[in-house]
Amino acid sequence: MDIISLILWPIKWVIELILVAFHSLWTFIGMDPDGGVTWVLSIVGLVIVVRAALIPIFVRQIKSQRRMLEVAPQLKKIQDKYKGKKDQYSREAMSRETMELYKKTGTNPLSSCLPLLLQMPIFFGLFSVLNDAQHDKAGVGVFTQELANSFANAEFLGAPLKATFIGEWNLMVAGDVFSLNVMLIALTMIVLMTASQFITQLQIVSKNMSPETKASPMFRQQRILLYLLPLVFAFSGVAFPLGVMFYWLVSNFWTMGQQFVVIRNMPTPGSDAAKAREARLAKKGKLVIEDKAEGTTIVVEETKKTQRQQPMGKSRAKKQGK
Repeated sequence: MDIISLILWPIKWVIELILVAFHSLWTFIGMDPDGGVTWVLSIVGLVIVVRAALIPIFVRQIKSQRRMLEVAPQLKKIQDKYKGKKDQYSREAMSRETMELYKKTGTNPLSSCLPLLLQMPIFFGLFSVLNDAQHDKAGVGVFTQELANSFANAEFLGAPLKATFIGEWNLMVAGDVFSLNVMLIALTMIVLMTASQFITQLQIVSKNMSPETKASPMFRQQRILLYLLPLVFAFSGVAFPLGVMFYWLVSNFWTMGQQFVVIRNMPTPGSDAAKAREARLAKKGKLVIEDKAEGTTIVVEETKKTQRQQPMGKSRAKKQGK
């Protein structure tokens, strides 16, 4: 067993347990154990459980990115201070001052990348389990050969979950019998995967970047990813089995929704999303403005509407005047 297989073994074991648990649940309530809908719903349940478990890691990543944004102006001052100086002393001084800044503010440039690195083995494990199942291979734990056979031979809307668009395309070109259902379902899923990925990246680029970030090389990289990542899904999707594509599609929808919630409630300071959030809070009378230089907090409250005074008759007014 190689080192990668050794790392993925416990992850795949847990993933198989969740997948089989959902399959048993749907079977228990009366669904066909060999039906494609049953296995698709099991994949959906698996993705939801795994992505929900990763929410704390995702939140930590967002907070790390926020702290890095807060120290970005101070970091730029250090870089400007030693701009154009290439001697050994200047490079050491810049490195020393940068490390002191990170230590003083409690930030770490690698902390925002660490959560992503922790997620990668889980995603590889998910893909590996589903891909092995598509090829009729038993898992490392509770995913038996019988379940693998059931998964591999299951059909969704008349299309086998193990089928691929490129496989059916090759059959069509060769003049053999091919499945139009597979091609239509695969194309639909590729379009949805590409669109969801594009919308997710577009939310970040158009709403959740500060003016400083938009003026940096990072913004140009994000613009490239905006168009590059959807193309990756479009070209690679034709070779993915339908079962694996269901996983990617559900995961993409989760990411898109999660990104929407984060941009709405935890936007990048200075971004258009942050200004929109401030406007919403100000309208509701809940806007909190912190002045870090003065150490004060100002709460902008909505003016409370006074109750309309009811007109009084002369006799009632005389009584109150007494």
